[in-house]
Amino acid sequence: MFLLARLSLSVVPTRRLLPACRALRTTATLKADHPDSEDGWRTVLSPNQFAVLRGSATEPPGFSEQVEGELEYTLKGKYKTKYPSEGAYACVGCGAPLYYARQKFNSGCGWPAFYDGVPGAIEERPDADGSRVEIVCATCEGHLGHVFKGEGFPTPTDERHCVNGICLRYEPTAEQPAEVQAIPALTPRQIPD
Repeated sequence: MFLLARLSLSVVPTRRLLPACRALRTTATLKADHPDSEDGWRTVLSPNQFAVLRGSATEPPGFSEQVEGELEYTLKGKYKTKYPSEGAYACVGCGAPLYYARQKFNSGCGWPAFYDGVPGAIEERPDADGSRVEIVCATCEGHLGHVFKGEGFPTPTDERHCVNGICLRYEPTAEQPAEVQAIPALTPRQIPD
């Protein structure tokens, strides 16, 4: 049985996540239609989604790609790529659009990576220890992951939004601005150490 507990949980190291659900639960698509209590969130999120979005846990590297029903596993199967050029990624908690598809790139880190977010959709908060910057959904304040700046990636922002795949839902028909640049596949030489 694969448990997410092997990973470093950023808030409560003893919290264990349950095995991933085979099918993602549907969530509210209207921004104003999300729960206003932790008990309410437990009714719309799977236990793993709740641990990450509401408890600031972190899924293991590769989890999204290796576990059936998760974001990158589904992308590889249904769309034959983890990097579709059309659509957007929305918050599984509240349905708010967070990232455009062309903002996603291969960072080699084991989690979905984006060089920027939809304007106004992502809020940055310094971690309590000051060592990293947490990113949360600006609409529902769900924990998404962390942002790292100045790592040397050949992207328009030189930022890496390192996002837990369990937090995202791919919306293939969502529109994105024409000016959003796609990043060509990076070779291992182009991925900073």
